[in-house]
Amino acid sequence: MPYNELRKDYLLNRWVVIATERSRRPTGLAKPRPENPKTANCPLCVGNEHMTPPAVLLLQKVNGKIKRSQDPQSGERSKNWLVRTIPNLYPAFTPPQTPQDTAQIFSAENFGYAIGHHEVVVESPNHDEDPADAELSQLELLIDAYIDRYRKLSVKSYVKYVSIFRNYGLEAGASLSHAHSQVIATPMVPPTIQEELDASKTYHLKQGRCAFCDIIEREAKGPRLILANRDFLVFAPYASVNPMEFWIAPKKHAANFLGLTKAKQAAFAKTLKASLGALKSVVNDPPYNYGFHLSHNPLDCDSYHWHLEVYPKLATWAGFEKNTGVYINTVPPEAAAEALRKAIEA
Repeated sequence: MPYNELRKDYLLNRWVVIATERSRRPTGLAKPRPENPKTANCPLCVGNEHMTPPAVLLLQKVNGKIKRSQDPQSGERSKNWLVRTIPNLYPAFTPPQTPQDTAQIFSAENFGYAIGHHEVVVESPNHDEDPADAELSQLELLIDAYIDRYRKLSVKSYVKYVSIFRNYGLEAGASLSHAHSQVIATPMVPPTIQEELDASKTYHLKQGRCAFCDIIEREAKGPRLILANRDFLVFAPYASVNPMEFWIAPKKHAANFLGLTKAKQAAFAKTLKASLGALKSVVNDPPYNYGFHLSHNPLDCDSYHWHLEVYPKLATWAGFEKNTGVYINTVPPEAAAEALRKAIEA
């Protein structure tokens, strides 16, 4: 009997069993897609702006040009918007109320205030317009909004990390069906990101090169390649935790995306749309999460490389995974890459 493969993540101390003996075709993971009916009281739809806090960022088209603005703190809210970013009504992290609060972030060894920011990026006036189906111009505005909020939040003295992520589908944790992403700024670097930063720094000290630059160079020539263009590479990671998981990484080294030109933002939007469109086609529009891995710490400029990780919600972690932190993936990343690559080329 052939052995399953035990693979270790590129950088993290995380192991995955690629269960070749239990492997499934990617198309075999497709499930019926539940309907997400639009409700009249969706707080993110046009006309219901009064149901949410005032927007901290509005992207609007005025006289054929994109204008940035904010809602007034009181009075009429703007309804003429293309992308709208608002404070979350039920935030996990909240801004400091007084200057003294920032000193209390870690007031004891294992306790601190959850000071930070939690925002919702309403991606489109259209209720169901997710990135796989959105017009490229709309997706470019979404990327622009991500960059804007990252720039504004990352310079705050009490913010150590800015997480930008998307939950798509109820099974992936999306409590609202209107197309939206979230931004959470935290007073500490989350453990997974910190481990990745530390491992990248160690690799850079030993090899004199960026680990992700080497990963990109290797994956560009291998069986896990999904899409390559002048600016970005899409690939299924060697030790994929999730069936059909893929990452998008810029070819040019940078610790975060603040340096992206408008042309490269457009290229990223096109790459994201093509990749998510392929996922939708192959596995019948599955629920998924995606999250950016970034660093605004100047000490990480040489060693860290930003990227986006996409995690389809196609498996349920059971006792072994929860008890050990070792995952079993029944779709080899090479098979996932082949299916997604063919869907893009079709």
